[in-house]
Amino acid sequence: MASDGGEREGIARPAGCLVEGADHLLRLIDDLPDRAMARIHEALVDAPLDVLQGRVGEGGERELSGVELQLLKTAFDTFRERTICDGAELEINTVAPAWACPSCERALERGAILRCDACGRPARMIQGDEIILERIEMEAPNV
Repeated sequence: MASDGGEREGIARPAGCLVEGADHLLRLIDDLPDRAMARIHEALVDAPLDVLQGRVGEGGERELSGVELQLLKTAFDTFRERTICDGAELEINTVAPAWACPSCERALERGAILRCDACGRPARMIQGDEIILERIEMEAPNV
């Protein structure tokens, strides 16, 4: 709504704007992102997913990400039925753990003691404990 000063809440009329109907134009522009998101949501609401791709840290026998890959795949296959994921393929890329010194950023070799040889500081994990959804593929015929 326009206030007495000719400004809409959250949108100020540009200084020196004397154009008749400028408030109406500003309201239209302000509504565009919401209208676009509503249109995208409407188009995607029934669109099934084709592929879900993620990245999970691996640690050999003991998964550092806290995720057992085979259990994750089984759970996905079990619970995707009658959802947007029904028929989707689950792709999981594993990431080997890597450690480095937080001070000098020197990388430590796999299997090494987790302490920097140069400065003696405890190492920090820089990769391998993540669980990340990287990509979703779907076809949206109504967009």
